[in-house]
Amino acid sequence: MLFPEIVVAGCGNPLFADDGFGPAVAEELARLELPDTIKVVDAGLGGPHFIFTLIDPGYTKRLIIIDIADFGAEPGKIRDFSVEDLPAGSYRDIHSWDLTEPLQRLKDSVDITVIGCQPRRVTAPEFELGLTDEVQDAIPRTVRHVLELLGVDYGMAIKNLRNEGRKQDAGRETCAGER
Repeated sequence: MLFPEIVVAGCGNPLFADDGFGPAVAEELARLELPDTIKVVDAGLGGPHFIFTLIDPGYTKRLIIIDIADFGAEPGKIRDFSVEDLPAGSYRDIHSWDLTEPLQRLKDSVDITVIGCQPRRVTAPEFELGLTDEVQDAIPRTVRHVLELLGVDYGMAIKNLRNEGRKQDAGRETCAGER
């Protein structure tokens, strides 16, 4: 299939602490056996531009972007944003290009949801590998939320993990939506 019906893109840069949230969620989603109509991509820091190459508005029905977003909540909280929730200039890539305008053009033909996670720490331009505990703990919740948005029975999808039984540290939620 040249263009998928549904694109789920994790955006961000793991070299800058919590900015790696989107790619971490995409990695967990990629462990699941999802329908062939769904394409999950670790879009990295160039993600917002890369994902536009995966979309054909005549065929693609849904786009879910996973990224960090500073919306004044406690670190690790997630929230859905519609394109209308993103004021002009509020969603930019590393080169400060405004990405709300291309999303605005697509919104009438593609159902777009941006899932934002409130970061604790973004270290750019200094490198720091690893997510803070609060943002790491948001990964399983976000995976479950994405699966619910997609209408995928995540109970069954979890059973199909390639790395079944993988667990986080004691006392923390498990990966890829496992319960």
